[in-house]
Amino acid sequence: MKRLLPIVLLASQLLTTPATAATPESWTRAVEPVRIAGNLYYVGSEELGAYALVGKEGTILLDAPMEENAEALLASLRKIGVKPKQVRILLNSHAHFDHAGGFAKIKKATKARLYLSPGDAELMARGGRDDFAFGDRFPFPPVKADALLTDNQTIRLGDVSMTALFTPGHTRGCTSWRTTVVENQKPLDVVIVCSLTAPGYQLVKNEKYPEIMEDYRRSIERLRKLDPDIFLSNHASFFDLQKKREGQASFVQKGELARHLDWAWGRLQEQAQKQRE
Repeated sequence: MKRLLPIVLLASQLLTTPATAATPESWTRAVEPVRIAGNLYYVGSEELGAYALVGKEGTILLDAPMEENAEALLASLRKIGVKPKQVRILLNSHAHFDHAGGFAKIKKATKARLYLSPGDAELMARGGRDDFAFGDRFPFPPVKADALLTDNQTIRLGDVSMTALFTPGHTRGCTSWRTTVVENQKPLDVVIVCSLTAPGYQLVKNEKYPEIMEDYRRSIERLRKLDPDIFLSNHASFFDLQKKREGQASFVQKGELARHLDWAWGRLQEQAQKQRE
C-alpha cells in the first residue's frame, strides 16, 4: 500500500491547512470516463471518484466531487451517453466538499432524487459547516436529502440497484455501496468503499466524536466479511485507477479490498498510538 502514501499525505496536508489553500490539481483535472465493467462507469476527476450505474430506466450517480467539477462530471456523463435528465437517483459516500460539493449543481441539472444517510444528511444540509473534524473550514453549497437511507437498504431503478452499507468513521454517516454488474455474461460483485482515512483527526479522547475509533474498527470489520470481485473507492489512487485505465492491471481482483483494509487499519492504529504518547 506504499502507492497510497503520496496522495494520502497530500490530502492530509490540505485538510489540516486553511481553506484558502489550493486543492491538488488531480482533484479537479478532468479525465475521460472509463467503463469499469458491465454498465458501471467511472465519471470522476483524475483523483476524486464518481460512478454512474446505467440502466434501461435511468442512471444512478454516486458522488459529485467538488463544486468546480460539476460541469466536467456532466460532460463525462454525456460522453457515456447519459443526458442530465436521465440521471434519476443521486447517492453519496460522505458529506465532505471533495465528494459532495457538486451536488447542488448536479441536482439542479438533473432534477434527480438525493438519498443520504441520516448521519450525513444534516452535515450536507449545512454545506459541510460544523464538521466534527474540520469545523467551518471546508464549506460547499448546501443541499437537502429527498430521502433518508437505512442501513442495508437497496435503492432500485428499474434493472439497476445499489445497496447502502453504513461504515462510519470518516464521517458519522460514511456510506459504502455494493452492486452487481455483468461482464461477459458473468455477474461481478462490486464494493465501493467510503474513505477510511483520518486526515488530521483526533482519534483519542475526541469530545465531539468519542466513539470514532470504535466506529472505524466496526466499519473495517464489516467490510472484511466481503470479498468483492471489484474494489473501488472515492479516491482513484486507492484502487490504482490509472494503471487499470491503461490496461496495466485488471479491475477484477479478488483480495484487493482486504489489502486496502489492512493498510487503512494500520494507519489508523499508528495515528491513534502517536496521540496516546
